[in-house]
Amino acid sequence: MRLLPCFLLLLSLSVHAETPSPDIQISQAILAAPADLRADAAVLGYNAEGKLVELRAGKNELICLASDPAKSTFSVACYHKDLAAFMQRGRELLAEKITGAKRNDVRWKEIADGKLVMPREPRTLYVLTGSSYDAASGKVADSYLRWVIYLPFATPESTGLSTKASDNAPWLMYPGTAGAHIMINPPRNATK
Repeated sequence: MRLLPCFLLLLSLSVHAETPSPDIQISQAILAAPADLRADAAVLGYNAEGKLVELRAGKNELICLASDPAKSTFSVACYHKDLAAFMQRGRELLAEKITGAKRNDVRWKEIADGKLVMPREPRTLYVLTGSSYDAASGKVADSYLRWVIYLPFATPESTGLSTKASDNAPWLMYPGTAGAHIMINPPRNATK
């Protein structure tokens, strides 16, 4: 029985060791943002228990999200602060295991019902992914940066954009919905 408390202590220390320090999480999270916006962006990251917390208050319009230490791949994002409620609701639904089209439907209905705020003007999301992050060098292995511009209720007719996924031109995803957005996915070799 004396081993159980020791095991639990070691387990809690190992969980803590897997969560990068706030400074490392901040440095990785802001990599998704344009360079001139990084220093003043708010940053959300993870505490030792895996809970999402504010690591740094912001002084500009961006909120950056650190990579989840519970996941094996690297993914950080920065989005306009006006998208905060939309993004938070998405995380809540994921925690409830509501994913895919159902997750979109729930948020879009809540927007239509006035329960969830979504700006009507364009707002940007930057997403940087990779296979890993080296804190010593500040480099992301196999990095890929893409951009999303939310433009609720946009259509091909209102934007002149195709709805066909492309890596050589912007395209419109979820046209006509509250979650309509312009996807900008550069070719993979363009971001290395």
